[in-house]
Amino acid sequence: MTKNVKFGILGCGMIASIHADAIKNIEGATLVGVADNNLEFAQKFAFKHSVLAFDSYEQMLGSDIDVVCVCTPSCFHAQNAIDALDNGKHVVVEKPMALSVEDADRVEEASKRNGKLVTVISQLRFSKDVIRLKEYVESGAFGKISLCTLTMKYYRSKEYFASSNWKGTLKFDGGGALMNQGIHGVDLMQYVMGGVKSVSGKIGTLCHSVEVEDTAVATVEFISGALGVIVASTCAYPGFDRKLEIHGEKGYAILTENNLEKLMVEGKEVKLDAFEKSNTASDPTALASAMHQKQIENLLLAIDGKAQVLVDCSEGKKAVKIITDIYNR
Repeated sequence: MTKNVKFGILGCGMIASIHADAIKNIEGATLVGVADNNLEFAQKFAFKHSVLAFDSYEQMLGSDIDVVCVCTPSCFHAQNAIDALDNGKHVVVEKPMALSVEDADRVEEASKRNGKLVTVISQLRFSKDVIRLKEYVESGAFGKISLCTLTMKYYRSKEYFASSNWKGTLKFDGGGALMNQGIHGVDLMQYVMGGVKSVSGKIGTLCHSVEVEDTAVATVEFISGALGVIVASTCAYPGFDRKLEIHGEKGYAILTENNLEKLMVEGKEVKLDAFEKSNTASDPTALASAMHQKQIENLLLAIDGKAQVLVDCSEGKKAVKIITDIYNR
């Protein structure tokens, strides 16, 4: 793997700590510094992690760092990524990569014209059980799959939305139960099932005094011909684990968070190992950095020419398209 790759983190909120921990655990990667529009906030974060606080994003982009981790509010992701790419940096961008397919296309175009790589954080794809489940689906172990359901019954308190002036706004978040809290689940569903052909749905803001949806339901037609359902909420007290269920003519699987809870093939239950999971049903800060680390390691291998970026712009765009299609119908 490429040695001495220098990282900078833009945006010093909750998710930035996950990136900092992941980078520190990667051999040959060094977190050099951070930037935030609130310099004092950046300085506190930098002191905690023993790195430099850049005075501005422009100063970071003018430095000799190799990779920028974009951890700003969602509405800034696309432009922040483009600015980094245009300044010769590779990019790790948090979900969603953009709030529209058009902006996601702009990021992809910037990546191509600058010859720099982008990985869109979809860390659940690097979970051992998710990898195992996708292998079962692709091998045909369940026979013809007819149904896939995704339930994301989360709870976010009034205090959560009041903790910043941008949470729950259309301008900054671009959406709620789907675009903000639910995009990892949507990506997981389409990834495991091999892609989505069409969607339709309804959204509502039923419990919270916010601009974005706190409740959403959608029907899905997969490329395979199977049908699916998405249920998403941020007002399902006290919050429940995300569940993905797949049903075929020869078996079924239940994935709870990123753990295979049940796996049945031709009438026989497959014995499963237990893997550690992160439960963000009611606490969005309950994230471990191990899967972020695996995804960033994949980017470094790709920079070194030893792998392909597993979640590139094209892949990151898929969940954005599904969600915006639901919003627009």
